[in-house]
Amino acid sequence: TFFFSSRRRHTRCREVSWARRCVQETGYQRRVHGDFKFKDMASAILDKAAIKIGWIGTGVMGKSMCRHLMKSGYNLFIFNRTKEKTEELVKEGAIYTEPENLAKMSDIVFTMLGYPHDVESVILGEKGILHSMKKGAYLIDHTTSSPALAEKIFLEAQKLGINSLDAPVSGGDVGAKAGKLAVMVGGNPEHLEFVKPLMQCYSANIALMGKAGFGQHTKMSNQIIIAGQMIGVVEGLIYGHKAGLPLVPMIELLSKGAASSFALTSYAPRMLKRDMAPGFFVEHFVKDMEIALAECNRMQISLPGLALVHQLYVSLKANGGAKDGTQALLKVLEQLSNTPVSYTHLTLPTILLVQISVVA
Repeated sequence: TFFFSSRRRHTRCREVSWARRCVQETGYQRRVHGDFKFKDMASAILDKAAIKIGWIGTGVMGKSMCRHLMKSGYNLFIFNRTKEKTEELVKEGAIYTEPENLAKMSDIVFTMLGYPHDVESVILGEKGILHSMKKGAYLIDHTTSSPALAEKIFLEAQKLGINSLDAPVSGGDVGAKAGKLAVMVGGNPEHLEFVKPLMQCYSANIALMGKAGFGQHTKMSNQIIIAGQMIGVVEGLIYGHKAGLPLVPMIELLSKGAASSFALTSYAPRMLKRDMAPGFFVEHFVKDMEIALAECNRMQISLPGLALVHQLYVSLKANGGAKDGTQALLKVLEQLSNTPVSYTHLTLPTILLVQISVVA
């Protein structure tokens, strides 16, 4: 008992030491706001019952991220444009409130929205939350958005004494539910170190990539790579099906080799089940690729692979697939080849399975 008690005290001392160091580095001393009576915010962030967190955007991923914070003991003010999407979290203890009040009440505000114009409206608009936030508060935008907009928000926040980070995430609905997202951050390193304990509630990997906007640039690279992976997986499945290969064993085998990727291990099985439910919406992926293509145009670089995949997803969106998951790309390429992937070649023939079991 003494050992575990001592270890807890030692851990607590290290946490307090870390928190105080963050405050010394930022030069930020917390003032009393209502009943929030702490010498500094670093002390408050260790007291989960006292720190006030606001979250705007409780969609497919935002809801899971909020839930991880709540399970870790934090209290949340939440808002979503479609109020019904907040009901589960409210039942679990979150408090629903309008953005202006959320911004006034919160010490740290997270946003997880759909499009850059949503981000600009919610943060910088006429009724934007930046105008209502406390001086010294933190604003973390998890939306995949424009690098230029991230820089603009950072500069406007700086004028008001608010600490801003652009922090898009990767990992989809699977990563959000498991609390294993990757967070790519742009902004000041001391600001990231301060809020990192909160991000760690729903993330496995967090990295500062550079100044404001660099989190978004990193996410663009991420989406470009995923675009290539998605078309590769779909074409591999169609080829394998047409050749008569058993697709489930094929996926299992290739997942252990050089072809392994998140797209192959997570999305290919959904494709075979014809499960097109969104872990990440097609319309949002189209938006991401369009941001990346705009940046390519600005930087005068040519990425023909990205342009091709973008056009295929635009076709999918135009044909009613906007709300599908990104794995629905399968439907576009099936149509191009007139080769629907059916269930006839999903598994090994029974006689072969028997032979394998005998050898084993």
